[in-house]
Amino acid sequence: MENKDKAKNIIIASSLGTVFEWYDFYLYGTLAVFFGSLFFPKGNETAGFLASLATFGAGFAVRPFGALLFGRIGDLFGRKYTFLITIIVMGLSTALVGLLPTYEQIGIFAPILLTVLRLSQGLALGGEYGGAATYVAEHAPHEKRGLHTSWIQTTATLGFLLSLIVILACRLSLDENEFKTWGWRVPFLVSIVLLIISVYIRLKLNESPLFLKMKESGTRSKSPLRDSFTKIPNLKLVLLALFGATAGQGVVWYTGQFYALFFLQNTLKIDFKNSYLMIAVSLIIATPFFVIFGKISDKIGRKKVILTGCLLASIAYIPIFKGITHFGNPVLSNAMINFPISIETNKCKENCYQLKEYLSKKGYSFNLNIVETPTDTLSIKIGSNELKSFDTKLLDDALNYAGYPASAKPENINYIGVIVLLSILVIFVAMVYGPIAAFLVELFPTRIRYTSMSFPYHIGNGWFGGFLPLIATSLVLYTGNIYAGLYYPIAIALMSLIIGGIYIKETKDNKMDN
Repeated sequence: MENKDKAKNIIIASSLGTVFEWYDFYLYGTLAVFFGSLFFPKGNETAGFLASLATFGAGFAVRPFGALLFGRIGDLFGRKYTFLITIIVMGLSTALVGLLPTYEQIGIFAPILLTVLRLSQGLALGGEYGGAATYVAEHAPHEKRGLHTSWIQTTATLGFLLSLIVILACRLSLDENEFKTWGWRVPFLVSIVLLIISVYIRLKLNESPLFLKMKESGTRSKSPLRDSFTKIPNLKLVLLALFGATAGQGVVWYTGQFYALFFLQNTLKIDFKNSYLMIAVSLIIATPFFVIFGKISDKIGRKKVILTGCLLASIAYIPIFKGITHFGNPVLSNAMINFPISIETNKCKENCYQLKEYLSKKGYSFNLNIVETPTDTLSIKIGSNELKSFDTKLLDDALNYAGYPASAKPENINYIGVIVLLSILVIFVAMVYGPIAAFLVELFPTRIRYTSMSFPYHIGNGWFGGFLPLIATSLVLYTGNIYAGLYYPIAIALMSLIIGGIYIKETKDNKMDN
């Protein structure tokens, strides 16, 4: 009973702090739609939003460097105090975002300071996850390692859910202007309270027994970075973990949660309240599957569960997102089928790019056809209707006549249909994410485990996954197809399926104390 209580306390203490850290990190992404106008020059809303997404991505870009920095510290000095440092850095950086002046107040320093704080968040998260996963795994019994570490895997989703709940509560308590003016700061300032709770919890934890054993025997690595990345056998494992597992896992995670929310709000134009609620309900429904798939991986292996998730996601993404469009904004779905939009021009110049941006911002798919003509031409066809120039009023009239909606009407939304499809997306996330911590910690020896597992995880999630919203948005803008953003996660998931299926060996029977 004592061992069960100890294991329970370790899981709760590690997971709760990590939930708060993910909450801090994902606040920015959830509120990115506001930051383009708050922290960047006005004049081009799409450019401002893309800049906001790029700053969001900057936090992901430095996560691998945080993994190297804090992974080295964790392998040299211990797991406990390392992820105590990371949570302090994360909490303070997040709170400072809530105090940051806007572009109108301090000009160019606003985006600079925002980027610095976002980079600090990324560095901290780069050290947090590996520490928590390693710490729990090194306490877990062999036959329950997948189950125990899967609780850590729920933290990213629960942190995301917590951020949605706090933001939704703020937005419902304030009018739109109040929230845009100052209310958006409240969720960031809440992190001060979460930081105090997290530090209190972390201070009560004891060091990992495997690390203490290694320390007493004098077998700690003197240079975890060198041993992780200059010794060919271990470097090979790092690269296989990245391209054969975490890259695919990363894009499946961000597609199933973050990009799904982005798609509901920015493409289907579903209001924030219903978007948040449908995502939140789907997260609540599907989160238990993280633990279920972690437990299943203790029986059949990590590799089978993770790669099956990659396969199912790559097959199902486009049909599921088309279904979300059908249930979430049926008027838009019918208009795109019955009155497709096409642009014909001999060469896409400034007015053509403006037209593409205009339609993409509205969430409408279109085809671009380059035709040979003796003079510059630009025509817009909406079903059988044709416009010979880009005039916003005439275009809006034609779109309205064809039935293209400005936004999704709440009474037209099939909430059950959308929630079911969103829940399936999160179940795919649970398949690839539930067993990933156990897989990574089993792949590497204790003396360099923190460093070696953190790096491929944060490249896969921070780079392949973190830049997904920016890459997907760019693909949609370039092609005119609202589903084109899905080509990227499908390609990466298939890459991991092939490489992981061929080259990665099962890890569930690996010993942890080697």
